[in-house]
Amino acid sequence: MYKISSLVIIFGSFLLILSIINIATAIQVNPTLVRAETISGIASIALITIGYLWTEIKPNQPSKASLIGKEGFELCNELTDDQRNELAWGSQQILTATAASTILIYWDNKVILRRGLISEKIFEPGNICKRSIDQKRLISLVNTKLFPGRDEFDSVLNNLPAVIVYPLENRGLTIVGGWSKRSFTNSDEKWISGWSDKLYVLLSK
Repeated sequence: MYKISSLVIIFGSFLLILSIINIATAIQVNPTLVRAETISGIASIALITIGYLWTEIKPNQPSKASLIGKEGFELCNELTDDQRNELAWGSQQILTATAASTILIYWDNKVILRRGLISEKIFEPGNICKRSIDQKRLISLVNTKLFPGRDEFDSVLNNLPAVIVYPLENRGLTIVGGWSKRSFTNSDEKWISGWSDKLYVLLSK
């Protein structure tokens, strides 16, 4: 079934072709015919333009990648009750309120939380993670296929199509993997950044 935007483009193109055929096969060209064909041509082009703009305004949603991992929730036992509760609550919110498929928290050289689809591989920060810590800023890989060194996140989960990395100052990282490329919005990034800042304060106590 064609989408409405595609139907508008097809209909506009059809009218434009008919208009061209009509003027090309006309036996006698007069001002009335020229005016009619001009109006018809403008209307056809307008329909085609509207169809293309409609496609840009409401683009197709990227499909979910077929990620391989087990559904799990692993939380470090050495944390306080307040820290464990915050990690449990915040990670659940990120997994349900955003397009996240997995979340990993790395703190003081060890993983303290894995949740969502998880891997049993040992995680070690690579160049992208270290750059996030050094520059003290969020790094968003909207399409990991375009970034060299993306394989450092295979220990979080194999073949993640999108990744957000946020530094917990110089002591750790929040890493969130998405279900599809370009899956995270600006609001998602702000929410992950804000919660991570709150988490840093709590973990530092």
